[in-house]
Amino acid sequence: MKKLWDKNSAINQEVERFTIGKDREMDLYLAEYDVIGSMAHAVMLESIGLLTKDELSSLLPELRNIYRSIESGEFLIEEHVEDVHSQVELMLTRKLGDTGKKIHSGRSRNDQVLLDLKLFTREKIKEIVWCVSDLFEVLIAQSDRCKDVLMPGYTHLQVAMPSSFGLWFGAYAESLADDMQLMLAAYKICNRNPLGSAAGYGSSFPLNRQMTTELLGFDNMNYNVVYAQMGRGKMERSVAFALASVAGTISKLAFDACLFNSGNFAFLKIPDEFTTGSSIMPHKKNPDVFELIRAKCNKIQSLPQQILMIVNNLPSGYFRDLQIIKELFLPVFDELKDCLTMTTCMMKEISVNEHILDDDKYLVVFSVEEANRLTLEGMPFRDAYKKVGLDIESGSFHPEKKVSHTHEGSIGNLQNDRIQLLMQDIISDFRFEKAETAMNNLLAM
Repeated sequence: MKKLWDKNSAINQEVERFTIGKDREMDLYLAEYDVIGSMAHAVMLESIGLLTKDELSSLLPELRNIYRSIESGEFLIEEHVEDVHSQVELMLTRKLGDTGKKIHSGRSRNDQVLLDLKLFTREKIKEIVWCVSDLFEVLIAQSDRCKDVLMPGYTHLQVAMPSSFGLWFGAYAESLADDMQLMLAAYKICNRNPLGSAAGYGSSFPLNRQMTTELLGFDNMNYNVVYAQMGRGKMERSVAFALASVAGTISKLAFDACLFNSGNFAFLKIPDEFTTGSSIMPHKKNPDVFELIRAKCNKIQSLPQQILMIVNNLPSGYFRDLQIIKELFLPVFDELKDCLTMTTCMMKEISVNEHILDDDKYLVVFSVEEANRLTLEGMPFRDAYKKVGLDIESGSFHPEKKVSHTHEGSIGNLQNDRIQLLMQDIISDFRFEKAETAMNNLLAM
């Protein structure tokens, strides 16, 4: 197998198999970002005299050709090639000879893969944010539509106080806003340039790291070259916590939906086309989609701990342990996106029961309302509380089924406009357009 570090010494084939693992498979996730990073690096090398203008003029079109082959699905890492970095360099060398060999000057595969991971993660975070935004808007719309539809609220899975579908849908919308605040912090950790840190100790070449930072649209760079390498694993763990926060919100929503869709509750109805059947029970309409979303999201919530267990006892510097993180981290974005897309579809079409509290078994949900009413009429609250409790026990409790909540965030004052503004402010702080512009400019060179 062709290796960038090959010095004509043989390696045991089992060792080779074991150490490469799933790298070639995982590297396909990173291929387009490896090419974009190489374009920025080449432009910088020309600026410091390590490439001529003619060499740069021949490299950039070939790198664009490789990028197009990745976009079209034609790119592959050949059987005898170790990784994506080796494959790109091999393709350049086949076309351009020694010019292709020069592109690795001032780089190590350590900072190359760090860069690839950051560019990949930056793009995938953007995709997750837009998926979350779509679900958020559906939840807000449903909250507004159902703001006057009452339902029982629960504590300890016991009927507690009046709630509403406006509150229920809106609660998950605001939860997603908090998730995006955490995602924004993770994005800012990710959006720093490690290129130029080489193997973790910099380079004797006069690299212009500020130039590659600007070319690639990063906010700034990982300044300390040792920390740039220490950041591998830490970046993935930070992003994993943000992904897990989104997954936690979706998992809880899926659990509620399964519970409220069940015959014993009948608060919600999932459209038939979103349910599955039973091989033996003709009546069954199972919420399999929500159950799978719940399971997948619960699995995603374990990701930060898995990454932590790999990196928590590593000293500074690079170690091959970090390779294993890619197998856990790279596929998770598509899995969460799939869950978000399905949840958005379901939430858009789900219908609510508008007559839940017509059933007298939910009379006790109005106990606090009745105690509060008596208190407003002048009775001390503790006496009102006792009277209502005794009336319930004697079977003489007949409350007004009327709710009047006016404070911010309550049944009658959902504050959805404020929640929307909160989400808009958070999303605008990502400033995705800066990275998009930089990528487009590089590919147009």
